[in-house]
Amino acid sequence: MKLSVIGCGYLGAVHASAMAELGHDVVGIDIDARKIDQLAAGTPPFYEPGLPEILTSAMASGRLRFSTDIADAAGAQVHFIGVGTPQKAGSHAADLSYVDAAVQSLLPHLAAGDLVVGKSTVPVGTAARLAGVIEASGCGASLAWNPEFLREGFAVKDTISPDRLVYGVPAGAAGEHAAAQLNEVYASAMAAQTPLIVTDYATAELVKVAANAFLATKISFINAMSEIADVSGANITELADAIGFDNRIGRRFLNAGVGFGGGCLPKDIRAFTARAEELGRGESVSFLKEVDAINMRQRQRVVAMTLQALDKPVYTAKVAVLGLSFKPHSDDVRDSPALDVAVQLRGLGADVMATDPQGIENSRLRHPQLTYSTSIEETLRAADAVVLVTEWAEFKQIDPVWAAALVRVPIIIDGRNTLDAAAWRAAGWIYLGLGRP
Repeated sequence: MKLSVIGCGYLGAVHASAMAELGHDVVGIDIDARKIDQLAAGTPPFYEPGLPEILTSAMASGRLRFSTDIADAAGAQVHFIGVGTPQKAGSHAADLSYVDAAVQSLLPHLAAGDLVVGKSTVPVGTAARLAGVIEASGCGASLAWNPEFLREGFAVKDTISPDRLVYGVPAGAAGEHAAAQLNEVYASAMAAQTPLIVTDYATAELVKVAANAFLATKISFINAMSEIADVSGANITELADAIGFDNRIGRRFLNAGVGFGGGCLPKDIRAFTARAEELGRGESVSFLKEVDAINMRQRQRVVAMTLQALDKPVYTAKVAVLGLSFKPHSDDVRDSPALDVAVQLRGLGADVMATDPQGIENSRLRHPQLTYSTSIEETLRAADAVVLVTEWAEFKQIDPVWAAALVRVPIIIDGRNTLDAAAWRAAGWIYLGLGRP
């Protein structure tokens, strides 16, 4: 099929490349000329494992091209909207200006029978409003909502081989036609018997934010339990193992640590809360405010642990920070707990040196006041304390004996509870985890 993808940021660039790799004829469109030039040259503007390979392959096949001209969307049968929905300045609500602009710019180039497909994460009610805009234009196109469930670091796999598909479509024949078009787009996933839910607009919109809210709640729950473990002497890892055997709960995402971040989870749960309040049901999701508060508190907790562990005033100390990106296999530092911890320590006067396999350049753009190094050895040398805040394999594999010879004081704050505490203590380190005695 001929497809257009409007918006070539993280979501759009991955989606366009994956669809072309699956055999579709795809044009990716974005108003950012620099981004388009990078993609057209086969260079993703962000780090995502596997994306350079499928981008290069799709470009070489002739099935993928990029443009800054929305008119190049004309002739495509299905048009995906993958622009950002950031948090509004001064509000928790989502900024829908990019979504609205994308639809408005696309209208003159739509033909009867075309399908516009929203993939952006939006507040419930957005799809119905946009469907009305498209219908009022008289172009004869229709709208579907097809939320994405990408995990940064695994986005290529999640697009090519999704664990489920959700279509939000209108009622009646229009909805049946839209579902059939999407089935053709996702023919390979359908052949693999990927679970499919065909539903209405509102449910499709809520699926994504509900999933994010549940995940955030699970993470904050175990972090809250780790606070109790700290004051009671319990072991949070063993507690998580024990409750994780209950198949109603499950063990995944029950790892206490510095908390969640990135460009999706924090702003999505805030936007969900704001939308619920607009709908007069704010009390239904009021618990998400506490989920958010627990998450933010974890960052303060790691900073406080570091200050308490130091054997000297913080303004005379060198603190080595291992990690900047919000998770491994990503260069995304948006609302990153790791970067936030580094910035807070620097703000308190510490000489902070930070390292990360992929996140240094994005961090430097946001916080040039920090000192960065690409070398773990240089980062550790003469440190008065080490703080691990992103669980990259490179950090988990550090030899504690080797590291002890580099630092001034062997103190490590494991902000992800990912290290072997016994091994580090055996090597002479003062090891501090969250909820781990």
